[in-house]
Amino acid sequence: MGSKARTEAFSDGIFAIAATLLVLDLAVPKPGPSLLAGLLQEWPAYAAYATSFLTIGIIWVNHHAVLERLERVDRGLLFLNVVFLLFVALIPFPTKVLAQYLQSGGDYAHVAAAAYGVAMILMGISFSILNYYSMARGLIPVQRRLTLWQQVRYSIGLLMYAVGTAVSLLDARAGLLIYAGMAFYYVIEPLLAARQAVLPASPKPTSPPVPPAPASASDPRR
Repeated sequence: MGSKARTEAFSDGIFAIAATLLVLDLAVPKPGPSLLAGLLQEWPAYAAYATSFLTIGIIWVNHHAVLERLERVDRGLLFLNVVFLLFVALIPFPTKVLAQYLQSGGDYAHVAAAAYGVAMILMGISFSILNYYSMARGLIPVQRRLTLWQQVRYSIGLLMYAVGTAVSLLDARAGLLIYAGMAFYYVIEPLLAARQAVLPASPKPTSPPVPPAPASASDPRR
């Protein structure tokens, strides 16, 4: 197995473990008068789980796209990939902290939501460094490199995580809403773009045939 294949296999294992650990943090409601009320009381855990799972899925897709474009790997890339995976594996921890403190309320909920945003920012920065290192070292052929618009799209994600972190210090729920909105956007936007690409082009309107002009009396063909 080549270095590129081993890198992808190791990375996929970390992604799978991180995504699986998220569901282990979903607690069963304590027995009470109403199971439905108990389940609804756990909404912060469900919201944090969905947000983080979608985020891990998006990161996995983008990471796969980077590795797919690689022509080769070097030692520096391997270490940068390890640092990136360190932050991916960290995601279940701030997710659990955010869910617990959102449910309990209080001022610490703001800190938990902001800590979640900081973890996502660190993960995004490490991924950006990994991508730019690959291009700077010539590991990605020129024809396979990201376009300027694609690089801007990735940078917007980092900016929005920074905005979500700042908003979290004022309103933890609003911060979670920003994080969740970003995750849903990055899931839906490629699907809409792919759908638009496969739609058949609308046929151009054709003019009705022009009937021949009636022959005049002086027409020699009469």
